[in-house]
Formats: sequence, structure tokens, C-alpha cells
Amino acid sequence: MDIVRIPVPVASAPTGSTNAYVIGAEEALLVDPPSDSSALDVALERRTISHIAVTHHHPDHTGGVRAYAERTGATVWARYGRSSSFEAATDCTPDRTFRSGTTIPTSAGAVRVIETPGHAPEHCGFIAGSTMLVGDLAIQHGSVAVATPDGDLRAYLCSLRRLGLLAPELLYPGHGPTIDAPVETCHRLYTHRRDRDQQILSAVAAGATTVEAITDAVYDTEALELRALAEGTVRSHLQKLAVEGQLSWDGAVATA
Repeated sequence: MDIVRIPVPVASAPTGSTNAYVIGAEEALLVDPPSDSSALDVALERRTISHIAVTHHHPDHTGGVRAYAERTGATVWARYGRSSSFEAATDCTPDRTFRSGTTIPTSAGAVRVIETPGHAPEHCGFIAGSTMLVGDLAIQHGSVAVATPDGDLRAYLCSLRRLGLLAPELLYPGHGPTIDAPVETCHRLYTHRRDRDQQILSAVAAGATTVEAITDAVYDTEALELRALAEGTVRSHLQKLAVEGQLSWDGAVATA
């Protein structure tokens, strides 16, 4: 499958850049254009963009949608039932919608959509041959933020399990290098979240009852932007653990 990864500098991205992807040449699909970028322009010079789609609506994945839609005249796709949030994120009205199982034609072959919510409610992946574009579902190094209000940790873990069962040969993530050990990466990310569950349960049992106190107990960062993500992720864990009956959480105070 003809897939090109173009890292585009984005100040707000966790790795300092977001990967845009182009699948195909004469009839190509552009995925996650993060900005109107000269690096992306160069990559597109010898390709005809017929379709544009995003894995989810976070700004570091959508910032270039409108510019490239206007420049190429491509068909713009959004997830079914999420057109309004797509338009709010991109300032671009989608032409068509997709859901799990929808195929988008490219000159390199059909690309199939799979819904993978968790990091964001509208999050999806794109299966291209024996590989998959996974957005912010997985990353080669470190972990993925699953932070409120967008994040749903139970959905995220289900999506990781689904991806592990699909076992594609390669994963093309939204940030960082290509992942050549998909099953092992899914297992690592899944285990990390379950370990974090246990750390939070231990912190609550030891007397940490607020998000701030629990974050102090389980994270080792004071950077403001990372702190906000850490607290949002703690909230996601608390919501999950409360649903599972492992602790009580009223939105402000957690008790064992």
C-alpha cells in the first residue's frame, strides 16, 4: 500500500509534530492535515488529493483541513453523527460521512474505516491493506492521554483490544515513528492503563481524595500543560473505576 507519512511541526502536539498521511497517488486520501504546511505541500506535489479525512477532531489533527479542501477540491469526510463537531473543529462542512466498515477509494486500494473511540468520542482508524492509520490510539514510545472531557478510558481499552485482535503488520500513529510491533504495543499501552488504575486505587486508599492529590501521588510532572493532561486522565480513571465499583467518585471526592 502506497502510504507516505509527513511529520508536520505543531507546537501543541505531544511530540512537537503531528503526522499527516497520504494514501495513493492519482486518487489519494489525505489524513490528519494538522496545518497549511510547506512540508505537506511538497509531499502533495505529485499526488492528486481526492479525499480528506481525520482520525479525530483535536486541533493538532484538523488545522489544515479547510486549506487543503479549498486547494484540492477533495471530498471531505466526517464520522457519521459527528458532522457538527467536525465543522466546529475545521470550519469546513463535510461532503460525506463514514462509519465502521465504510470504504474510501484510492489509487492504492480501498481504505476501510474502523471506529476506535476513547481518546476522543469520534476517534477512528483507517485500515489500508495490512496496515492501519491509528491516530492517537497508539504511540511507539510513552503513552496516550485519555483525558476528560473527551476521553473515555473504558472505550479506549476496548479499542486497544480490538486493534490487538486485528493484528495489522504496521501501525501509522498520529505522533512519532511507525510502529512495527502492533500487538506488543497494544499490550504495553493496555497494561500501562491497568497499572495506573492500581496506582490510583492505592493513592485513594492512602487518603488522596481529590484529583489534585491523586495526581500528585501518581504522576511525576509539574509542567502546566502536562499537569492539565495528567489531571484529566486521572478523572478518566476515576470515572472508569467508579463504574466498575472499585471506588466511589462524585466528581469532586474519591473514597475507597
